[in-house]
Amino acid sequence: MICAAIRSTLLCVLIFLNGFGVAADLQTIENVRLVPAAWADGDSFPARFPDGTQHTLRLYGADCLEWHVTDDVDARRLRAQRRYFGISAYGGTPTASIELAKSLGEAAAAVVRSLLAQPFTVHTAFSDAKGDARYQRIYAFVTTAHGEDLAASLVSAGHARAFGVYRATPKGLSKEDYRAALRDSELLAANKRKGVWAYTDWDALAEERRAERVEDSETRIATVHQQSKQPTQMVDVNSAARDELMGIPRVGEATADAIIAGRPYQRVEDLLRVRGIGGKMLEKIRPWVKTSP
Repeated sequence: MICAAIRSTLLCVLIFLNGFGVAADLQTIENVRLVPAAWADGDSFPARFPDGTQHTLRLYGADCLEWHVTDDVDARRLRAQRRYFGISAYGGTPTASIELAKSLGEAAAAVVRSLLAQPFTVHTAFSDAKGDARYQRIYAFVTTAHGEDLAASLVSAGHARAFGVYRATPKGLSKEDYRAALRDSELLAANKRKGVWAYTDWDALAEERRAERVEDSETRIATVHQQSKQPTQMVDVNSAARDELMGIPRVGEATADAIIAGRPYQRVEDLLRVRGIGGKMLEKIRPWVKTSP
């Protein structure tokens, strides 16, 4: 009981410190168990720690297809994922493509339930994974009972794309090396037509991704026009959810994820170290961003 109380207090302190932008080392928690949840997907799910506390985990580096689409944000993300995998024209209609994508997202969640049927290990710094403002989540690496990195397993099997927030791994790989390793695994999965890649229209893939880039660019332009006419609450880049960051003019999903991965920031100028943000872009977004005191 005393040990559990101490562990619980330590977790609270770590979460508190992260809330104020204080970087923390990865903590390793063994004998974690998956908590069944109807809303869970392949890259985000609840888990119960040995001390009885429950946390929603968001995997570093892996992005599974959405299959619980409840709002416009989810719908846009699913469309971007379908285009990334080159499946948005599957079946000849958007309905057929969406149904396929959701079924593949559900399949990825089922794979995770199978891989995590036995107690597993979580490595986390309790960084707030505010990808969705509706849920309190923490970023984590998950090692299965068989010693496999869950994100790497999902990407190498074609159940996820190598996309999202990265950091140095428990085994000492740098953030950059981990990102490169997952992208190499993604390339191999695509070459072998695994998972989602089995349905890819390779002749249309480049055009689908180009269409997504064009639409994303047009959305940013429209957002700039809209927000230039309205008072806008400043966004704290140290604590904002991904969806909140994407509300900043010129900030898309990839840049939002990169901002989250680069936390904490002492001043707005520190955003220059984020991939995709240069001097000109920083000046464009400066009126809408701030850092925690």
